[in-house]
Amino acid sequence: MASPETLTIRADLLEEARLLRRLGFGKPLISELLFKATVNRTSLEAELIAAGPVRSDIYYEALAEMLGLAFLRRIDAGRVVDMAGLDTQLLQPQMVRLTSGARPPITAIVPTAARMAQLQETLARQPALRNLLAVTTPRAMREAVWHAGAARRIRETTAGLFETAPEFSARVTFWGRQGFYTGAAICAAVFTAMLAPELAVVTLHLVLSALFVAALVIRLSALFGTAADGATSPAPPPAEPRPVYSVFVALYREAEVVPQLIDHLDRLDWPRSRLDIKLICEGDDTETLAALRGRDLGAQYEIVEVPPGRPRTKPRALAYALPAARGSYLTVYDAEDRPHPGQLGEAWAAFRAAPPDVACLQAPLVISNGRSSWISALFALEYAGLFRRLLPLLAARRLPMPLGGTSNHFRTDILRTCGGWDPYNVTEDADLGMRLHRMGFRCATLRRPTLEDAPDDTRAWLGQRTRWFKGWLQTWLVLMRRPGLLVSEMGLLPFAAFQVLIGGLLLSALAHPLLLAHVVRVMVAVAADGPFVVGPLALFLFAIDVANIFGSYAIFIALGWKPMRARERRAVGWRWVLVPGYWMLMSLAAWRAVAELRRDPFFWNKTAHRPVAPGSPGVSGMSGSPAGAHAENPMPPP
Repeated sequence: MASPETLTIRADLLEEARLLRRLGFGKPLISELLFKATVNRTSLEAELIAAGPVRSDIYYEALAEMLGLAFLRRIDAGRVVDMAGLDTQLLQPQMVRLTSGARPPITAIVPTAARMAQLQETLARQPALRNLLAVTTPRAMREAVWHAGAARRIRETTAGLFETAPEFSARVTFWGRQGFYTGAAICAAVFTAMLAPELAVVTLHLVLSALFVAALVIRLSALFGTAADGATSPAPPPAEPRPVYSVFVALYREAEVVPQLIDHLDRLDWPRSRLDIKLICEGDDTETLAALRGRDLGAQYEIVEVPPGRPRTKPRALAYALPAARGSYLTVYDAEDRPHPGQLGEAWAAFRAAPPDVACLQAPLVISNGRSSWISALFALEYAGLFRRLLPLLAARRLPMPLGGTSNHFRTDILRTCGGWDPYNVTEDADLGMRLHRMGFRCATLRRPTLEDAPDDTRAWLGQRTRWFKGWLQTWLVLMRRPGLLVSEMGLLPFAAFQVLIGGLLLSALAHPLLLAHVVRVMVAVAADGPFVVGPLALFLFAIDVANIFGSYAIFIALGWKPMRARERRAVGWRWVLVPGYWMLMSLAAWRAVAELRRDPFFWNKTAHRPVAPGSPGVSGMSGSPAGAHAENPMPPP
């Protein structure tokens, strides 16, 4: 980074510096702000408010006094008319017209230090304007605009994707023709089972066996393939000003983890003047809103209230805030996440080095509470294999990638182009990953992780996994509305990978108990007294079933075990032997998802989160700088 002596100070910054001197700020602070504004290509005003030596409302009140204008600390949203172009003030607050029944309307403005001299000159020439203008803060203007346009905005959010690109929306579970073909297939299967039960059983057996084998091949490639060894070491950030980076966090009934969340967001190694952090909360979640408002949040934070309504889902909340994202890049975190402080820097460097068709970068999710229970231990094993072996393989082979629900980094313009999140899909991450691929974009992976805790009891895990399976089923149904078109958009190999990764995952989870029961039945019959005669086909299928079931268990364990560090393996301990029970629970979740898709397709089963205990793995070592962030980090240093 350049030193203060080698920087060329812009003329507009010098003008701002003179204004700050008139407001009483000292030369050392102004020099520091000049350096930051030059390096970040911002303004002294932005750096002053981001640094926090003066409150935003006090600063703008001082500007109002210099201009001789009234100051509005808060704006009554009822005085703001929801008109065309109002939402532009969410991106860059400048002015908004305020109506009043008793007196003429006035215009609330957000003056900038760079234009103060021009404003003073205008007011001196036209003193009557002083009765028509008032000064306010960017935060007050944004809050008023959010509330004024809420009803219109939530309608657009809920119906937008369905009305503009209905083929991408899960609002209608089955399209007419799709429902007809599904019904016809079920009827044909039932009649076949009644008229030729042996043929039906063998056909189903062969289909399931083929899916199991295909899934095993992909996971074996992830286990032994060099392409799955993880993303390359992150390149150093470019030697140029950093862009604005938007960080979205959707919160619902998360008051307990708010202090931990803010603490870790504050550690992100990114200039505060270039951060746009949106804390997106349901409007009727009074406890979480109170917890957020009780914090002394910096200027980079913005609380977004989503009007209550159906569907009450995370993607609906994210989609509601998307039009107001100010960043060139955007990432999504969950309330309980503890991201690596250098993750934004790595993502920016990776985007700059990648081709323009790379639309999303997925950071690995690392489970830090593997010791808590057998459920969390096997969850940690599953996530290690998925995020550190399987997803890097899919990215390297340019195959469709089901994204994780958090820590995905997007090019904001592409995210908007592809329609953003589907409010009706309860596994919005997988849906978006597949949609990006079919629209000609691709995803890649990062190295710097995000730590999070897994559910540590069976009930919470089952509710979360039921929602995931329901969302994967929604995603499969959405993409399979026009299979021929999907093949032409994706390509044959990616289409086959999609069928194995999404469709095969669902079918294998549903059928796993049946195949296991069949294997046990045959083994019991072989072990029993008396003759046991079996044909070559049945013997072949039995051998395939044994290889599929026990091979799947082995690959599941090995795929997760290989990228883990020693401490993570100790946390899992002997509990890997419980993988068969874990798979049976997955089957139960899959069957529950099928039933729930019919009964309540958009129900979001909320997973409760608790703050992490001090000293837990990954917490004490994740300091504010990337250099110290690996002390307790389960991921190997990049």
